[in-house]
Amino acid sequence: MNAPGDDTARTRARRLGWKLGLAALLMVGFGFAMVPLYRVVCLRTGLNGTTDRIDAVAARATSVAADRLVTVEFVTATSANLPWEFHPDVTRMQVHPGQVVVATFHVRNLSDSRIVGQAVPSITPGEAAPHFHKIECFCFSHQALAAGEARVMPVQFVVDRDLPADVSTLTLAYTFFNLPTVRASLDSRGNDS
Repeated sequence: MNAPGDDTARTRARRLGWKLGLAALLMVGFGFAMVPLYRVVCLRTGLNGTTDRIDAVAARATSVAADRLVTVEFVTATSANLPWEFHPDVTRMQVHPGQVVVATFHVRNLSDSRIVGQAVPSITPGEAAPHFHKIECFCFSHQALAAGEARVMPVQFVVDRDLPADVSTLTLAYTFFNLPTVRASLDSRGNDS
């Protein structure tokens, strides 16, 4: 026969176990939710040089500030484990705020195998990031290149008219990263795109 205090202790232990399990489950869920939440915060605030994406109709509706020129510089890099050649056609251009502009970049797979990469953009100075909007960009999707394949990749963008007056130059930097897990996933499905 159990003593009366034993049932109370077991009940408290069981409740504590359920509470701890629920807390652990909530922490795991919060951990998974942090990635999309962080991305939204970065897009809205320009934190970490993240730029926003707008559609072509909205970009064309923006009036052009013909009396102001802003220099946009292009910088490219690849991660150490990605054997790709990657560079812009031009390293800088002058644009009028509100003007829809296209810049092109070249990429070539220097390896003897198919590789999937992802470009990650950033803008400096940070206060310019919320005013730089990409309409179309190769960074919106994974790029799969066959062995030796080369490709020209356009970026269509617009700089807001309300870019702070003290910002006369901004830098759009791209770093390409190797995505071996994506390649393995595509290879296992027989996808060659």
